[in-house]
Amino acid sequence: MNYKKIFGELPRNWTVGTLDQYAEVIDPHPSHRAPSEVSDGYPFLGIGDLDYYGNATFDKARHVGLEIIEEHEHNYKITETSIGYAKMGNTIGKVVSFPSRQGKTRFAVSPALSVINPNDQINPYYLRAVVESNAFWGQVNGKITGSTRPSIGIQQLRKILIPLPPEAIQERIGEIWKAIYDKISVNTNINDNLQQQAAALFANFYDHAETEVGFTEIIQILGGGTPKTGESSYWNGNVPFFTPKDVGLPYTLSTEKTITEEGLAHCNSRLYPVNTVFVTARGTVGKVGLPGVPMAMNQSCYALVGKETHQLLVYFYTLKAVDRLKHKASGAVFDAITTRDFESEIIMKLSDEDAQGFLDVAEPIYQAVLSNSIENLRLAALRDSLLPKLMSGEIDVFDIQL
Repeated sequence: MNYKKIFGELPRNWTVGTLDQYAEVIDPHPSHRAPSEVSDGYPFLGIGDLDYYGNATFDKARHVGLEIIEEHEHNYKITETSIGYAKMGNTIGKVVSFPSRQGKTRFAVSPALSVINPNDQINPYYLRAVVESNAFWGQVNGKITGSTRPSIGIQQLRKILIPLPPEAIQERIGEIWKAIYDKISVNTNINDNLQQQAAALFANFYDHAETEVGFTEIIQILGGGTPKTGESSYWNGNVPFFTPKDVGLPYTLSTEKTITEEGLAHCNSRLYPVNTVFVTARGTVGKVGLPGVPMAMNQSCYALVGKETHQLLVYFYTLKAVDRLKHKASGAVFDAITTRDFESEIIMKLSDEDAQGFLDVAEPIYQAVLSNSIENLRLAALRDSLLPKLMSGEIDVFDIQL
């Protein structure tokens, strides 16, 4: 493959090699079968255990036995500089950061992931920046096979081309990438902590509530719709179009698809404001999130709006209701939520005094969460626009001030 078609004209003292020259690319799951789950074991990190920014978390991971853990630790050799790369399914190309093993829980990883362990010929943070780049993805995308379950073979992944600048430039690009990544991680951890505080406070008030009400007595259920897909004037506009793929933690700020004002006028969705509660009803069922900017929504979701009930209370009441619906479906396939499901739900309504006490704390918390989420989106955009120019030599890395 002609590297100039991928990277353009590189500086003279840069070289180009394949990924397997600079890293061990490991695929310890030739069968692509996930191990059996156990009730009391160790976390098994899958694609569903990644946050919005690709960090793997233990919160809702399945659990596996010690023999699986030992096998994975032997095969994967995960360290703090290891890079996870999703190699199959709808998340192919997702780049994963693993939790540190230093004093932390032992864990195994999904067969949907390959692990890339940099060697001493390349700066590990520079390699991470390359693996996240559009140039890397463009090569992967050209090697994907399969339509119903797309994937890239491990041998194909190993032969992806990597531009290699002198060591000092690698180190500087790695420093810039890590500075941005660390700031995103700090904001993400702050948001996680803030949300845990709000959830604990709500649970305390909820457990002491004495008034039972029907869910739909205080919360209105609204729907969405999709403009005609064949009408080009309806699509690729400035209106975010929320689908189950777009659920954030908790805020969604950008969506995979967008529609135009004309498209919005020709579908069954309103333009829902910030803090409307979105619930995925089909496909990926039972995810609950909040739009961080006004957006439309497709028919696979519900929009929940309070009837004189604050939207943050609607959010937490909805989490309670959806959790109950999931428990009711235990042992059965939880493949859809209907309006009747919500109509049959009973929740405990906080007293006016407790509701105000909760909101006095929760409102500034979620304003901070939204602000941090917006900053993370800006940082990610800066990373995605700046790093390609640094890696091509278009911008001098030593002109960048962190």
